[in-house]
Amino acid sequence: MNAPYLIVGLGNPGAEYARTRHNAGFLVVDELARGWRSGWRTESRFEAEVARAAVGSAPKTVWLAKPQTYMNASGEAVGAMARYYRVPTPQVLVLVDDVDLPLGAVRMRSEGSSGGHHGLESIEQHLGTRGYARLRLGIGRVEPGVREVTGHVLGRFTADEAESFARVARHAVAQVACWLDEGIEKAMARYNGQAK
Repeated sequence: MNAPYLIVGLGNPGAEYARTRHNAGFLVVDELARGWRSGWRTESRFEAEVARAAVGSAPKTVWLAKPQTYMNASGEAVGAMARYYRVPTPQVLVLVDDVDLPLGAVRMRSEGSSGGHHGLESIEQHLGTRGYARLRLGIGRVEPGVREVTGHVLGRFTADEAESFARVARHAVAQVACWLDEGIEKAMARYNGQAK
C-alpha cells in the first residue's frame, strides 16, 4: 500500500480569525476539500480538523489538516498526524501566509528555513527537519521594510484583496494537484510566481 500524503493549511481557530490574512493556509485547504468533496471533522487526538480524500486516477490517499492549536503550536498537530499515518516527510506539504511575498504571488519549495514564521518553526521542531514542502501564499505588507506586521497579518482582506486572493487560492489548488500528480519540480516550475 502506498504511503499517504498530508497537506496542512496554517491559521488560527475561531470566528475572530476567520478570513484574516494569517489564515490564508486554512482558506486554500478549504478549497481543496471542497474540490475533492471531502468533509471536515474534528480529531481531538491531533488537535486538528481533518479531511480525507482519494485523489487522481490511480488514487492517492491525501489527508488535509487545519491545526486548531493556534499558529505558533501548529507542529504539534502536524507531527502527530505524520507519525500516526506514517507520512514520509517529502509527502508533507504546508500552506502558509507570507508577508514577504506580494499579494497574488505563490512560491513552493521542497524545504527551507522558517523565515521567522512561528508556525513553520513549530513544524520544523516537531518533524525534526526542514525537509518538508511548503507553499507560501503572498499576503504582502502595508509598507515595505516595516517589520511590525501583526495588525496587517491578523486583519481581514479588503474587498479588492479578497478578489485577488480568490485567484491565488485557485492557482494554489492547481499547484497542489500538480505536486501530487507530477512532483514538486514540475509544480514549482509551472506555478511559482504571480497567480494567473
